[in-house]
Amino acid sequence: MTAPAPRSFKYYDLIMAAFVCVLLCSNLIGAAKAAQLTLPVIGTVTFGADLFFFPISYIFGDILTEVYGYGRDRRVVWAGFGALVFSAFMAYVVVHLPPAQNDFMAAYQPHLDAVFGNTWRIVAGSMIAFACGSFANSFVLAKMKIATQGRFLWARIVGSTIVGQLVDTGVFFLIAFYGIWPNEQLFAVIVTQYLFKTIWEAVMYPLTAKVVAFLKRVEGEDHYDRGTNFNPFSMKV
Repeated sequence: MTAPAPRSFKYYDLIMAAFVCVLLCSNLIGAAKAAQLTLPVIGTVTFGADLFFFPISYIFGDILTEVYGYGRDRRVVWAGFGALVFSAFMAYVVVHLPPAQNDFMAAYQPHLDAVFGNTWRIVAGSMIAFACGSFANSFVLAKMKIATQGRFLWARIVGSTIVGQLVDTGVFFLIAFYGIWPNEQLFAVIVTQYLFKTIWEAVMYPLTAKVVAFLKRVEGEDHYDRGTNFNPFSMKV
């Protein structure tokens, strides 16, 4: 008796590609920059420059787990992790290749070092925090879906984000910048990042819900992770 062929989905690969794109851009552009804005009432706020973009990856993670299940989201997480590893390797090679001897490269190389010559702590922090936070987010969402019998999507989206972003934000900044930034600034950035990401995902819930409903309808899939192996290192769906 032959095993049934794996299901084919219309939008799964597209969501995976969008997820990896957002992940790479948010980690390569601005992750190491501490920015400041002065807001009415609140005053001066310090935050990581990727703040407005990285939470989009969590929205994709919520959609993937809710529609396709933990196992398929796990594959996307590992695809993103592999992309981060390759980007870190490529950045290291490009930065350390001897530059051509001309005036343009003499001026350009220091800027290349500043933008892509991330320390091992930033690279390690990005990859470890991403994996830990993404798996925590997906696990909580999958378990809450079973516990609520598929109801209260808003509570599951926000609840999983609260856990996942706490893990991601805390792990990244502690690995990357503890002992480098002043402790007061480090704590302020962690709190700002965490609160904004959580609030933003709550604000984006109506759009997330529409995308989830659309995908469930066109894909004919509404996965419940009953009996799922939640080992993050397994590649089985």
